[in-house]
Amino acid sequence: MHRYFFNPFSIIILIFLILALIFLLPLIFLGIIGSALSRLGFGPAGVILILFGSIIGSFINIPVAKIKSNPTAFKVPHGLLMNRYYRVSDFSTETVVAVNFGGAVIPVLISIILLFRMMSMGYDSGLYISVLVAVLLVAFVTNRFAGPVQGVGIVTPFFVPPLCALLCGIVFGWGDSLAAPVIAYIGGTMGTLAGADLLNLKRLGEIGAPVASIGGAGTFDGVFLTGIIAALLA
Repeated sequence: MHRYFFNPFSIIILIFLILALIFLLPLIFLGIIGSALSRLGFGPAGVILILFGSIIGSFINIPVAKIKSNPTAFKVPHGLLMNRYYRVSDFSTETVVAVNFGGAVIPVLISIILLFRMMSMGYDSGLYISVLVAVLLVAFVTNRFAGPVQGVGIVTPFFVPPLCALLCGIVFGWGDSLAAPVIAYIGGTMGTLAGADLLNLKRLGEIGAPVASIGGAGTFDGVFLTGIIAALLA
């Protein structure tokens, strides 16, 4: 009887291919990030500096304030997030508000650098108006979808900020291959920080978590990824 199904690889080669895939995926991901930063005008040294700074900075949360939690808002032992139930952690009477270095500070610094660079290239006030409008639009749309989740933090559907920032970059960039990624990046990062985090500071008392980090989980948080995706696709 003929064998119709067979393994063309030996077990050793198969294991090697699986391990290679596991190690290559992060490199591919970092390559995508590097490509997006290159589109923003950063050279190899700048890309490496930003990546290392973001990775290290993702572990750094800078406390800036403390908010008293509202016990009446914390009622259920389980919550619903992304259509999945999760167990809510014990209620904390006080929430420390912190700024994540990798997920918030670095995107802000990049945005400032990009604005000064565009200024030095002779762009007029029209670009800065476009950037401001993009930030306001992304902030407004993001805020409509963002909300506190008990025991977790401020949560926003992942696709909303990048999509909005991308559209802003395309529309307000007017076909300028240099301006569009900058508008998309700044609009995406600053708009997400404002709409999801800053405009929801008063609602952090509903979370009941010990720490709420502006900039989210860190390096590959929604703020960082929103800017990268928007800049890459704009």
